[in-house]
Amino acid sequence: MITKLFRFAQGIALALLPGGPRRCVLCGRRAWKFLPYCGGSKNQPPLMRELHVVGSDLDRFACPHCRGHDRERHMLMFLQSSGLLETMRGKAILHFAPERNLSHWIAAAEPSTYVRCDLEPTSPAVRRIDMMAIDAEPGSFDFLIANHVLEHVADDRRALQEVYRVLKPGGHAILQTPFARKLHATWEDQGIADDKARLQAYGQADHVRLYGSDIFKRFAASGLEPLAYLHSELLPDTDADTHGINQDEPFFLFRKKL
Repeated sequence: MITKLFRFAQGIALALLPGGPRRCVLCGRRAWKFLPYCGGSKNQPPLMRELHVVGSDLDRFACPHCRGHDRERHMLMFLQSSGLLETMRGKAILHFAPERNLSHWIAAAEPSTYVRCDLEPTSPAVRRIDMMAIDAEPGSFDFLIANHVLEHVADDRRALQEVYRVLKPGGHAILQTPFARKLHATWEDQGIADDKARLQAYGQADHVRLYGSDIFKRFAASGLEPLAYLHSELLPDTDADTHGINQDEPFFLFRKKL
């Protein structure tokens, strides 16, 4: 136990040294390393490794300075490289489970409306909204962001219908989520009901499914049009190790047709 604590403290101390080859796009600071999540990929459930699940970079997870995580960094880079961040000026945005650092960047884009929401908000600045029953009129938003949220939602099909309903025609939904190409169909089973079983089956104790290669068909059933991009298409010259991101993660962009 003492050895583990020493190694943990040593890792943080190293990460916080000035300079370093890594760079966090969220805070702009450099670091010698990004901090792992729960001990890193070596502690990932065996099934997740076997399925080559694409999700968080468990070894290069948190920035030691701003604590922003890899999914947050990747999302910002996707938004910038696609040009979507610039187009948010004057637009209405609904952001589920809003990440602290990413929220600052989106707010700085000067949207006309920026609603940050969560099922269990921990800040008065975040509204309580259930993704399966969004408290908004049809066609209220130009953008809806849910970065690794749908894998937590009890009925994702109902949530996707709500996403479609509250988007304006031509509006965009950004719906990042872990998935496994090896799975022919999304895996969910109500019998997998306790934390230990969900951790082994889905990769995290509070996940209720693992999306498979049917993810686009499943999302498109709500009426959303897939406009997904590979990392290599939007960020071809970006070194994943430098920025602490998972280059296997696509940009899951969808649009409500005009």
